Amino acid sequence: MSQHRIGSFEFGRIIATIAIIALHCQIFMQAPLFNGQPLLGMGLNQVSRFAVPLFFIMAGYFIQPRLTTELGPYLWRYARPLLIMWVSWSIIYLILPFNFHLVATDGYFAERSLYWQKLLSTPLNTLFEGGLVHLWYIPGLLSGLAVITLLLRFNLARFIIPVATVLFIFGLMAGSYAQMTDLSSPVFTRNGPFFSTFMIMLGFEIRRRNISLSLKYSIIMMMVGFGLFIGEANYLSLQENGSFFHDFLFGTPLWALGIFFVLLAKPSLGDSKITHSLSKDVLGIYLCHLIIVIYYLNIVRILGINPIIASIFAVPVVYFVSTIIVRGLRKTPLARFLVR
Repeated sequence: MSQHRIGSFEFGRIIATIAIIALHCQIFMQAPLFNGQPLLGMGLNQVSRFAVPLFFIMAGYFIQPRLTTELGPYLWRYARPLLIMWVSWSIIYLILPFNFHLVATDGYFAERSLYWQKLLSTPLNTLFEGGLVHLWYIPGLLSGLAVITLLLRFNLARFIIPVATVLFIFGLMAGSYAQMTDLSSPVFTRNGPFFSTFMIMLGFEIRRRNISLSLKYSIIMMMVGFGLFIGEANYLSLQENGSFFHDFLFGTPLWALGIFFVLLAKPSLGDSKITHSLSKDVLGIYLCHLIIVIYYLNIVRILGINPIIASIFAVPVVYFVSTIIVRGLRKTPLARFLVR
């Protein structure tokens, strides 16, 4: 990544991190209810799903110059610290208990053995995920970059867009649209290279071709993409055994690209010393936040806290505690294994 950090991108990374925390906290999914439905929570859940696609686009954008010239050796230097952190956090999440009540009633090993058995029941999927569900981002990122690197290595750069597109379409057809296509995949298609390759490719090609959009058209793209995403989600929810919640849909690339182009068009957006300070913790917060979410929700259940009050405080509490943990870890010998 360039040593000169663009303020709007750093700001975007922070907002995306907050969105991911909100998504995982499931804020306002219990209350308030409108006609028996948590419409506010459902809306916030969907609005948050731009975050990881945006991370992938940014990764492709920043890695393009050096990946194009240095290929495999650079990919390994880029991947090695990420793999170390992925393994380290996976081990931590295999050890830490998630369900306080079950630990209290049945014991630590009973609680953990249930989780270990769940992971072992789908070993291939676990390989592309790690010790806890959110860690899929790192194998997804690296497998997508590996696909692009292999194509570059064999002078097949012209196939990057077609290959990424085929992977993306298959991911949707065997994922969110599987109930309509009857396609299946040995790996949950959110994991691995299916969606990540396409999103990384977008950032990669934007940098390589020096593409930009005006703020006006960036906002239009963002709104059209989000509208398509919501329309698809609603359509799929009406199908037999359908769901309203999806990680990636056909509208996702347009939506995330629109946000990316907004940040590119307004490089000073959110630019401040605080932004640059907080953005250094983004990866560490992503890696550690979910255990804080899990423990926060355990405490909420034990204390019987009102779900609306719990939702209001969830994101700031998780973000603050995660930041403290990341900055504390950075001062220890474990830093190279757990944070950047």
